[in-house]
Amino acid sequence: MKATQRDFPAAASKFARQCSVFFLCGPDEAGASAAADALCAALPDAGERVELPGAELKRDPVLLGDEARSTSLFGDTRHIYVRANGDELLDAVGNLLLGSGEACPVLIVASGATDKSRTAKLLEKRPDALVAMFYPPDLRSMTGTVRDLADAAGVRLSVDLAERIARASGLDQRLASSEVTKLALYLDAAPEAPKTADLAAWDAIGAATEEDGFMPIVNAALSGQVKRLPAELARMRELGINAVAVALAVERRTSQLAQLAAKLGRSGDVGGLIDAEKAARRIFWKDERDLRDQLRVWRGKRLDRLVTRVTALHRAMLANSQSAELLLAQDLAEIARAAASVGSRSGAG
Repeated sequence: MKATQRDFPAAASKFARQCSVFFLCGPDEAGASAAADALCAALPDAGERVELPGAELKRDPVLLGDEARSTSLFGDTRHIYVRANGDELLDAVGNLLLGSGEACPVLIVASGATDKSRTAKLLEKRPDALVAMFYPPDLRSMTGTVRDLADAAGVRLSVDLAERIARASGLDQRLASSEVTKLALYLDAAPEAPKTADLAAWDAIGAATEEDGFMPIVNAALSGQVKRLPAELARMRELGINAVAVALAVERRTSQLAQLAAKLGRSGDVGGLIDAEKAARRIFWKDERDLRDQLRVWRGKRLDRLVTRVTALHRAMLANSQSAELLLAQDLAEIARAAASVGSRSGAG
């Protein structure tokens, strides 16, 4: 079966009861990951989590079915969680479906895949499988999501504070959820005993804001500000800003640029598009200048290569957490140089 992004939250519990294979895809990797977490929480008996890399299952397509039908050492229940890229699990999922015997739930977060991919087509008509595609949120929708998360945690938020959290989280639901959780703990809030959060509480938990957080690093790299980037990376280390959070923010901005580029099409009127998006409150006014600059650089095949590179960077950092800062710095430096070279050619023209 298929689910839309809009329908998913209300039906997550139903899907968790009815399905055993979940294929969560689309350009919003954060949204797909949040959906996977929601499904895990709603599984009747989730048990132990077994994480399998997509690349390993591509090399050994039989492994997924074997693991899904095996039992844990102590006979407890389990579920399998896979992060994959594109259609690399096609053979593995096919073998899983062909196997006999009861299998544990399998959740797949497939970056770079869509609901038109071959793996999705393999699953979408099955009553025991779910295919759902997730798109990056705009500021308005993420503000609403933040308020929903806060309501569920027993935290009352004004629209302005919810919007501030949405921006500070780079429109990433995982980071926003973390900030809401910290607020709830700080306020000793609970669904049965809700508390109201204000700006003082938000400042007290030490959350990074747009000005002192990771967006200046993101903008320095994607706008080709080669000379500014080293100082921003040094500031990241001094403030103890998490490198993976920065990578997620880069990924989020890249997805936003991809959405804007699709709307722009063959038109060269970047300014007109940005003005229209700002008027519709789909972008924040502070992001206007950076988005104009970046959209003029990252278009077409160049943008496609950026999306692939940023996704690969995130995966590499998760696989090698001890070198996360070094991997981030290296890739951002190369991205900044690439953006700067495009900007210099445009200026020369």
